[in-house]
Amino acid sequence: MAAADREPLGDDPTTSGWFIFEVDGVEIGTFRSVKGLELTVDVHEYAEGGQGQYVHKLPGTLHWPNLVFSRGMVESDALFTWVSNSAGENFAANGNKVKRSTGAVTAVSYTGERLRAWEFTDVFAVRWTGPEFNVDSAELLVEELEVAHNGFRAKTS
Repeated sequence: MAAADREPLGDDPTTSGWFIFEVDGVEIGTFRSVKGLELTVDVHEYAEGGQGQYVHKLPGTLHWPNLVFSRGMVESDALFTWVSNSAGENFAANGNKVKRSTGAVTAVSYTGERLRAWEFTDVFAVRWTGPEFNVDSAELLVEELEVAHNGFRAKTS
């Protein structure tokens, strides 16, 4: 297909304009990038005796890397309210226990249509990085959020 025959990038149903991150139904923020939506299964090998024609491969432990969100600055304080539950006074008030929540990431098209969503179990914030300030730079101000979880599934509407 020639480049002139293709639809503009924003009309591609597999192209997202941004991602919404929610925790327990509260919108934490809108992000331009989400990394870490993957899972890995350990493989245990068991060599068969006798003829030794092959090695059995058996599934082992599932692993999910942390999610890393990045975006431009937003004005909502929902992120800081949620992060404060993992440390500081809110953490101490909860008996020094992390309140694990249900998180969701939704891919949203450039026209605002929700394309696909994933739900994450036992999420909690593990790192936030603020923007770097430099008046001599034209770089966008970007925040980054890292979230641990215990697995995900496709979210149903």
